[in-house]
Amino acid sequence: MEVRIVHALSVLAASGGRDISFDQIARQVNLSPSRFRHLFRVEVGSAPGTYLKQLRLQQAKHLFGTTFLQVKEVRNVIGFADASHFSRDYKRLFGTSPSTERRGKSFARAPRK
Repeated sequence: MEVRIVHALSVLAASGGRDISFDQIARQVNLSPSRFRHLFRVEVGSAPGTYLKQLRLQQAKHLFGTTFLQVKEVRNVIGFADASHFSRDYKRLFGTSPSTERRGKSFARAPRK
């Protein structure tokens, strides 16, 4: 894999996909934004935005399994502003809704008093 794309992937992973733009990453790896997007697609197999969305959704799945956070809190942590987009994209990727995932991980919820 092209070394600049490997560096871009590490920058995305380190940032958790938040508060960084593809133009900033392109500058960091010394590429124009359009060349970065093209090269990213060729090397990774998906557009940078699609990859970032999948990275965030993977992080959400991890949080459902390892924390006490509610669906709304997970959505905010990973940077999805719109609840319906989060639910739709999560279900499309994993085949189950975030609320079903949360209920399925009932051991991760705090006990009620």
